[in-house]
Amino acid sequence: MDSGASDTKRELIDRLRDLEIRQLKLFLRDRSLPLLSTTLTIQQLKVLVALAIDGNTPTHELAERVGVSVATLTGIVDRLAARSLVFRREDPADRRVRRVDLTEEGRALVNDMWGASHKRMSEALQTLDVETLRSLVRGAEALYAALLRSSPSTSAGWER
Repeated sequence: MDSGASDTKRELIDRLRDLEIRQLKLFLRDRSLPLLSTTLTIQQLKVLVALAIDGNTPTHELAERVGVSVATLTGIVDRLAARSLVFRREDPADRRVRRVDLTEEGRALVNDMWGASHKRMSEALQTLDVETLRSLVRGAEALYAALLRSSPSTSAGWER
């Protein structure tokens, strides 16, 4: 690749990075009210987000995902279960394994936190013409494929 093409590529990547940061700031503004009004701890939020992504997860895998010990996770899950946000059950294939999942209340809470930005994004996308939407879809699909290829977590089921 010649230096002109390399400079152009670097410029475009910088512009995309800047746009991503500006979009995130807009989305965070939309999400801030439910997030700022929650009494959940960061660790509890991490568990809810991990379960929203992966669903029904064995306790030891969930602890690894959120970066805590199984003992610490047990306390976090106890507090979330007391608020009816998660539930535990035995793994039908191995009774020694406990699995954790979101309740409907837990799923509704996560959706509420994500919902404002989804609504705003849908409204903004509705204002674009079909050709622009096609270009955005092609670009987003290409970026998603590149992220999957470069991500070590895809083998662990995070690509959903």
